Amino acid sequence: MSTPMKIFAFDYSGPAHLSSGIWRHPADRSAEYKNIDYWVDYAKLLEGACFDGIFFADNIGYHDVYKGSVDEALRDAAQIPANDPAYLIPAMAAATKGLGFGVTSSTAYDHPYAIARKFSTLDHITKGRIGWNVVTSYSDIAAKNHSVSKQRSHDDRYAHAEEFVDVCLKLWEGSWEDDAVIRDTDACTYIDPSKVHTIDHVGENFSVPGIHLCEPSLQRSPVIFQAGGSRKGVELAAATAEAVFMNSTSKASMKKWVDTLRAATIAAGREENSVAVLQMVTVISAATDEEAQAKYEDYLSYVSYDGAMARYSGWTGLDMQQLDPDVPLEDVKTNAGQTQLNIFTKMDAEKKWTPRDIAEYIGIGGAGPVIVGGPQTVADELESWVAEGGADGFNLSHAVKYQDIKDFTEFVVPELQKRGLMRTEPNVGTLRESLFGEGNSRLPKNHPGARYRAARVPA
Repeated sequence: MSTPMKIFAFDYSGPAHLSSGIWRHPADRSAEYKNIDYWVDYAKLLEGACFDGIFFADNIGYHDVYKGSVDEALRDAAQIPANDPAYLIPAMAAATKGLGFGVTSSTAYDHPYAIARKFSTLDHITKGRIGWNVVTSYSDIAAKNHSVSKQRSHDDRYAHAEEFVDVCLKLWEGSWEDDAVIRDTDACTYIDPSKVHTIDHVGENFSVPGIHLCEPSLQRSPVIFQAGGSRKGVELAAATAEAVFMNSTSKASMKKWVDTLRAATIAAGREENSVAVLQMVTVISAATDEEAQAKYEDYLSYVSYDGAMARYSGWTGLDMQQLDPDVPLEDVKTNAGQTQLNIFTKMDAEKKWTPRDIAEYIGIGGAGPVIVGGPQTVADELESWVAEGGADGFNLSHAVKYQDIKDFTEFVVPELQKRGLMRTEPNVGTLRESLFGEGNSRLPKNHPGARYRAARVPA
């Protein structure tokens, strides 16, 4: 029996995420992104197909680098408009029993005290099905719109994020004991004060002396996701993450990064497989290979070059309009999305990428690979990413909103289940249990956050 893959849908609380121009396709349901009924229907679809969860990307900035303005991003709805995905979770959770929810939230401009409360609340509401995707934010316009003249340097953003996560873990794991809430009516005591503790955090970026505002939820700490592929990103993931999303362009490049991550995880004092690795892919499927290929070629006719370049310029901080579209990109450094640049300049050393190549590649599904085929072809390819790339599962992006994921549930899921590569019953426990097995709702003992369980000072 093969080990089941972890399968998440990858989406965005807006009309268009990674694919450019595809919102124009007649089957695309992007205009419904403001309708909660759409998201509830989507959640039911995913749970019925035994997905582990849905993962929401988010962006608190917008793409204004290409051609020196936001205009091309607006024209293609390139990750704008962008609603806050956290507000979708209660309705989606109420309509499901075990579907997990990964929510992106930045460490750049919020405060850990508020974020800890937010995720405790979501974990309570979902009965332990919430995860936090830790991002550091990369755009200068996001900094300016949050009253900061310029974003921090790349490495400083990760140092700041490390302390941010540390404060949250102290609040989640070290402030309230499991049995602090006693609801003793005779003693007129709802909470035993002796079992609630200050965290007394004083650091370079934050000072948080007090207690957490929320009582412990089922998971206490949400599942920690992280997606940075840079050196600093890998270090942060190895130290704190429980799942990492990757978007390698090849299995060989993915295997290289997985090996790096595993070694860094061991160096951080954790077990090698403490972090689940989920590769981003876009799957375009149908009943046969021929039908799927025809669908893919139809999608290509909708791709917008300017929309793709608006996204990529925003991700990297490089105005691609200033570069010759047919000259290979050099190995350059950027203070914005170094991971997105490295994907093409470093991870696939056998190809020299031009801006035009990049636009064509990311036009459907963004920077991750696109798999096109019928059930057997797609299942074979996903299985090879596990065997050759070291993936534990996948974050499924789409070209046509809703329809591509629906097609995957119809055509590919039964084949994966037949091979023992996907669960056959929906999860009924917490998100952490969905990823790491029944009985694993709390942070494992070798996670750095677990040390705060014993470090308690009476309030």
